Amino acid sequence: MAKNKAVFFDRDGVINVDLSYVYKKEDFRFYDDFFPCVTHFKKQGYKLVVVTNQSGIERGYYTIKDFLSLSSYMQDYMQERLGFRFDRIYFCPLLHDTIRRKPASGMIIQAMNDLDLDLSKSCLVGDRLTDIMAAKNAGITKRYLLCRDKKHENSAELDKGEYTLIHTLDDFLPNN
Repeated sequence: MAKNKAVFFDRDGVINVDLSYVYKKEDFRFYDDFFPCVTHFKKQGYKLVVVTNQSGIERGYYTIKDFLSLSSYMQDYMQERLGFRFDRIYFCPLLHDTIRRKPASGMIIQAMNDLDLDLSKSCLVGDRLTDIMAAKNAGITKRYLLCRDKKHENSAELDKGEYTLIHTLDDFLPNN
């Protein structure tokens, strides 16, 4: 049986506007370009996976229950609007390095095992270099750095060959 392919999305800054430590549904705003993007990949048979660092939990800004409540809201909103939801949402609540916290690849490897994924057929879009490094560490070769505000355009922290720079999720779609 053929393994599945997936699109891995970071959450804050990719799926939703990053307002720093978002945990209330009143503060959560999907980016408009997220819906056509996720719909395209769902139609192409990709599993849809969120991998997100949530250090606000360990910092005491919000609880795991708060995070799970917002995740449930996201899933319900997508189901109502699009007719589907994320296949999985993985998060790391810790502030310090662990095997799960990006740039480590633990969340991606867990998804690979849980969803029977072929990472060579998968891709990741994130807005931080730690997202790109997590994908690289897991063996994902299609890595996209979303730079909505141009903050990474002249970054020397990571070789430009390590990722494709995009400015909107529309740029992530084929033929754009």
